[in-house]
Parts: sequence; structure tokens; C-alpha cells
Amino acid sequence: MTLTATSDQATSAPTLRRLYIVRFVFAALWAALLASLGPDLKPATKILLFLYPAFDVAAAIVDAKTSRTTRSTKALYANMAISTAAAIGLAIAGTAGTSGTSGTANALRVWGAWAIAAGLVQLAVALLRRSMGGQWPMILSGGISVLAGASFLADSAKTDPSLKVLAGYAALGGIFFLVSALRLPRAPRRSMTMR
Repeated sequence: MTLTATSDQATSAPTLRRLYIVRFVFAALWAALLASLGPDLKPATKILLFLYPAFDVAAAIVDAKTSRTTRSTKALYANMAISTAAAIGLAIAGTAGTSGTSGTANALRVWGAWAIAAGLVQLAVALLRRSMGGQWPMILSGGISVLAGASFLADSAKTDPSLKVLAGYAALGGIFFLVSALRLPRAPRRSMTMR
């Protein structure tokens, strides 16, 4: 006797739900830590800035492994490349500025470019997953990410740019992951077949 799932999507939805919940928790903790560090580009802030896109890469790897049998992973691989570039860019941006203000502006520029590119990829992935259900929050999140990225680029040109806007962006993104997790369909009961 073997247990078989009624569909490949039914087996990937629970894993995707857990991944979305982990991403929500990470984003909420990250946002709280960034907000508590203040406006200066401290070493701890630089580490946090690097960790967010690095975590995004790890989450996309898990997502790609889960998705391999049920849907295309091209957009996820694009997201991995974009987030890897963002992590490297943020590591460089944090050290490139000679003053706190220029380092902050550099970090906002990198984060803005990343938010725009990642938002476009997120839109593509969510649109490809429409048949799974529960993707409208990810579609909305991708669109907001594009707009937020443009805002970060504009903020980087201000006289006294601040990284605090990134905490709100991360928290909102985390909420979208939680809503998506809750909206994913529950796995149907497994059917037993005799072999």
C-alpha cells in the first residue's frame, strides 16, 4: 500500500505555506531590529542590510526546490541572481561612503534598485502561480515593491536620507507573505491506493 497525493500542487502548497510564514517572521524581526538601531549606518545596520537579501536568496532556493516538479523556476532563479547582486551591492555600499550620509544614500540606491527588480520578478512568479490560488497578496506586494524602490531611489537624493523607511517596507512585505500563507489552499486528503 502507498499513499499518493491527488496533485503535485497539493504537496508543494504546505511547504510554500511554511516558507511564507518563516519569511513573515524574519521580515518582522528584521524590521524591528533595523528600527531599533537608529538612523546612523552602524556596523550592525550594515550586517542587517546584507542579511535581508541574503535571506531572500536562501528562501528562493527552498522555493525552487519545492517548485521544481510543479512549475517553472526561471523567475525564482532570476530572483536569486538579483538578490545576490543586492547583497553584494549593499556590502559594498556600506563601505563606499566616507560619511554616514553618503553610505546611507548608497544603501538606499542599491535597495531601491533591488526592490524594483525583485518586485517585477515577484509579480511574474505570482502571476505564474495564479492557478494555485492565494497569490493576489504577492501580486500586490510585487507592485508595491516596484513603487517603493522608486521612492527609495528618490530618498537617496535627499540631504539627510534615512534607512528607517526600509523597516516599514520589510514589515509590509512580511505581512504580504503571511496573508499569502493563509490564503494558500490546504492540502487535500491523501488517497490510499493498492499497488
